Amino acid sequence: MTDHATDHPTDHPTGHTVEGNPEADPEENRRQVLYWRLLARLFDHEEQTTLESASLAVVEDIGLPPALLDPGIAIDSLVQRHPELAAEFDGLMVPGAEPGTGTDDDGARDRAAEVRRAALVSKVLLNVFASGSGTVTAGQLARWQSDAGWLERALGCTPGELRGGRPGARAGGVSPTGTGGRGPTPDLSRLIPAIGPELGAIEADLVRRMRLREVLADPGLAARLTPSMSLIEQLLRDKNNLSGVALANAKALIRRFVDEVADVLRTQVEKASVGAIDRSVPPKRVFRNLDLDRTIWKNLTNWSPEEERLYVDRLYYRHTARRTTPQRLIVVVDQSGSMVDSMVNCTILASIFAGLPKVDVHLVAYDTQALDLTPWVYDPFETLLRTNLGGGTDGTVAMALAQPKIAEPRNTVVVWISDFYEWRAEPLFESMAAIHRSGARFIPVGSVTSSGRGSVNPWFRERFKDLGTPVISGHIRKLVHELKTFLT
Repeated sequence: MTDHATDHPTDHPTGHTVEGNPEADPEENRRQVLYWRLLARLFDHEEQTTLESASLAVVEDIGLPPALLDPGIAIDSLVQRHPELAAEFDGLMVPGAEPGTGTDDDGARDRAAEVRRAALVSKVLLNVFASGSGTVTAGQLARWQSDAGWLERALGCTPGELRGGRPGARAGGVSPTGTGGRGPTPDLSRLIPAIGPELGAIEADLVRRMRLREVLADPGLAARLTPSMSLIEQLLRDKNNLSGVALANAKALIRRFVDEVADVLRTQVEKASVGAIDRSVPPKRVFRNLDLDRTIWKNLTNWSPEEERLYVDRLYYRHTARRTTPQRLIVVVDQSGSMVDSMVNCTILASIFAGLPKVDVHLVAYDTQALDLTPWVYDPFETLLRTNLGGGTDGTVAMALAQPKIAEPRNTVVVWISDFYEWRAEPLFESMAAIHRSGARFIPVGSVTSSGRGSVNPWFRERFKDLGTPVISGHIRKLVHELKTFLT
C-alpha cells in the first residue's frame, strides 16, 4: 500500500469535483477514501500520510470529531466525550441500517449519511481487528474487550455474545463488502458465524501476550475475561502454578465454560434418536398418553344412533416406555496438546451420558501416561482439574486401563478419541481390532470439536475402514447420535 493509492485524476477526497469529470460523486469519493485508509491500517503497520490527511479532511468536513481516526482512543472514551455517537454505533452494521440511495436531494443526503456511517464502521473495525503485536497489559486487554463489545453491538448482538459462540444477531442482508460505484456501507452480519471465532482467536492471542496470572489475581479483570476454548486450555495448563484469588478466579472461568458447553451438549443429547418402544411395559394411564383415535375406533360398536352418543367401555393409551438394557460406555480420550478441544468436550459429554438411566460410564485420559477419571465422571469440572494437558501420545497405556473394563462385550461401546498419531501404532491397532472382534462396539473418533475439523493419521484411518469401523468425522453431533442410538 503506497501513498499514491488515492491519487485519482478526477476527484478530491473532501468532495470537490475536478474539472473534466462532472459526473464524479463527491460522497462516493469520500467513502472510498475512508475504506482505503481502513484497509491500509489493517494490512500495513506504517501510516499512509496521504490517506490519513485525506481521511481527516473528510471527517472534519462531515462534522465528526478527529479523535474518530485515532485507533489509540477506545470507543468508550470517544462516546464519553461525544455521547451523541453512542446511538449511531448501536446496530451500525445490522441489515437495513444503511441509508437508501436516490438521484434527487434525498439521495444526496443518503449518500452523505453513508459517508458518516463508513467513518464509524472504520473506527469499530480498526479498534478490534488491528490488535498489534508485542506484550499486552491488562488495561489493553480490557480496552480491546470493550471495543469488541461495541462491534458486537454494531452487529445487533449483546456484548460478549459472539465471543461466547452464541451468535444472536440477524443474518442476511447485503454484500459483506462495499462494491465499486455507489454500493452501501459494508454489512458484516452475514459473516457472523466467522466473526465470532475470529474475535475469540484475537482475544486468545491477547491473553497469550499478557501476564494471565496477574489478570486472574484481579477479580475485576478476571470477571471481564470471556471463557473460550483457548483460554480454558491456558488455565488448565497453568492451574498448578496458581493459588489464592488467582486459582479461585481460574476455577470460576472453567466452571462457566463447562456449564455453557454442557447446556448445548445436553440439548443435542435430548434431541438425538432414542431406543425402540417397549410394548411389554404397560402404558401409563395418564391423559397425555390417551390415544383418542384408537379409543373411538375400538368403541364404535357402542354408538347409539337414537341418542347420537358414543359409549366408551375402554380407554386406550399410547406406549411410551423405551426398550433399554444396561450398557457400558468406555470413553478413552487423548489429552495431548493437539486434542484439547476433544478433552474438554468429551469430559462434558461423558458426564451427560453418565446421567442417563442404565448407562455405566468410564472415562480414561492419556498422553504418555493414562489416568482413570471414572470416579469424577459425573462432574466434568472436577475431571478437567485432574487432567494434565500436553505431552506425547502412547495409546497402549490407555488400552491397558480400558480393556479390563469390558465385562460384557455385547453391551459395551468403546469410544476412542484421538488424532491417532502414535509411536507404537501396530500393537495399539491390534488391541483395538481385538475389541471389535470380541463383539463390543468400537468407535474411533478423529476429534470432537464444534467445527468438526481435525487431522487423523492416514495409516489408522485406512485400517479402521478395512476393519469396518471407519473414523467418525469430528463433529460432536455425529458422536452424540451414534452413542444415543447404541445406548438407548
